[in-house]
Amino acid sequence: MSGALMVAGTTSDAGKSVVTAGICRWLARSGVKVAPFKAQNMSLNSFVTREGAEIGRAQAMQAEAARVEPTALMNPVLLKPGGDRSSQVVLLGKPVGELSARGYHDGKQERLLGTVTDCLAELRRTHDVVVCEGAGSPAEINLRRSDIVNMGLARAAGIPVVVVGDIDRGGVFASFFGTTALLSPEDQALVAGYVVNKFRGDVSLLEPGLEMLRGLTGRPTLGVLPFRDGLGIDEEDGMAVSLRGAVRESAAAPPHGAELLRVAVAAVPLMSNFTDVDALAAEPGVVVRFVDRPEEIADADLVVLPGTRGTVRALRWLRSRGLADAVARRAAEGRPVLGICGGHQMLGRSVEDDVESRAGAVEGLGLLPTRTVFAAEKTLARPVGTALGETVHGYEIHHGVVEVLGGEPLFRDGHGTPLDGCRQGAVWGTTWHGALENDGFRRAFLRRVAADAGRAFVPAPDTCFAGLREQQLDRLGDLIEHHADTGALMRLIEGGVPAGLPFVPPGAP
Repeated sequence: MSGALMVAGTTSDAGKSVVTAGICRWLARSGVKVAPFKAQNMSLNSFVTREGAEIGRAQAMQAEAARVEPTALMNPVLLKPGGDRSSQVVLLGKPVGELSARGYHDGKQERLLGTVTDCLAELRRTHDVVVCEGAGSPAEINLRRSDIVNMGLARAAGIPVVVVGDIDRGGVFASFFGTTALLSPEDQALVAGYVVNKFRGDVSLLEPGLEMLRGLTGRPTLGVLPFRDGLGIDEEDGMAVSLRGAVRESAAAPPHGAELLRVAVAAVPLMSNFTDVDALAAEPGVVVRFVDRPEEIADADLVVLPGTRGTVRALRWLRSRGLADAVARRAAEGRPVLGICGGHQMLGRSVEDDVESRAGAVEGLGLLPTRTVFAAEKTLARPVGTALGETVHGYEIHHGVVEVLGGEPLFRDGHGTPLDGCRQGAVWGTTWHGALENDGFRRAFLRRVAADAGRAFVPAPDTCFAGLREQQLDRLGDLIEHHADTGALMRLIEGGVPAGLPFVPPGAP
């Protein structure tokens, strides 16, 4: 059996995903065949594997860091929130139904432990090392009985655990100590050390605290990772954008041409796959911001309606905010608008939804000659086509089936047969995620947008989005290689948790 390690966190967004990816990249560069694993992920940011399975996009990114092909084994359970109290359950890449949070934790989750451990065992059989990512905090004592992703999995598979804490939030020592002290003796026995994330300043000033933490818990700190901008690659949750007041903005590099291009992304409820616009933000001279008020799109050269798990809810939100009217005015003026997946559905004449919201027939924005009917079966695909003279690879994740009734198709096959999408004037729509990651198509699209917007913007001829992602993943690997105790991490991976780690009272209640 191969080695394994679990990366847990004191909180959500502590840095588990990027630390897991960094460890995967460090190991892959060392010649180790490594795979990522997250037993259960709650995210609206997902990806389609080659075999047509839906998994968390963070796990696909971690597989990229590990230089292996992503598979459903790496994220056997994906929960896609559809509201405050229910989620779609995706098991081994396929949706199996909707469950309330209470229904899931009152028995369903525990029954999945066998599936989860089987997937982990298969990955361990075919790889030298598996790096597991936890979820939330391992000290969520109200959920411990049904836990299959943190200490429940670690106990079942005998995996050593390192706990990541975000020092930029403050209180990291209390978080490390409290997390450990709220675990049962059996769970504590697997917690082998800590990793401090997002540290700014002189590490020597932190060292006395780290020594005191070791004295209190008997566990070392295995790394102090410095704060680095721009490492939130393929974040799990678009909710974070909304919670920050929808003001997230990219820092554009100087433009290749004379002017900037400004992109406003509507921060719709239940936003999914908002990483579709990351490729735009990577372009020199393109500024991307998430907005929630009509005045914020007034100076935008392109407005994007992104994917969403709640198309009907997002339509109502756009109308209540005044954004629907503002987008309609833009379209009437010939100013560019792009809808992706749920955004494409919203741009059409009507949406008939008896699956997602069960709202029946709902009027769309009427900016594209399309109608959408939601199907019970989810479309999961990896299509390839051409558009604007360029080859485009994408992926589809949707229940809504868009019927095009006019306009021009966006994507065609090699024989010119329409495949997907619709364009009418300066309004574009597609169900394909990831299309903008194709460099040639992105540049051609931005040239059209700039022309329609009247901007002297010229796409840089050498921006390679895949290359930029590789650089980011190497930066994550560098963080681990240069700022973590890689020898200690390898000893945990190969030898498991050291014996005799002390119990920190009071333990789980």
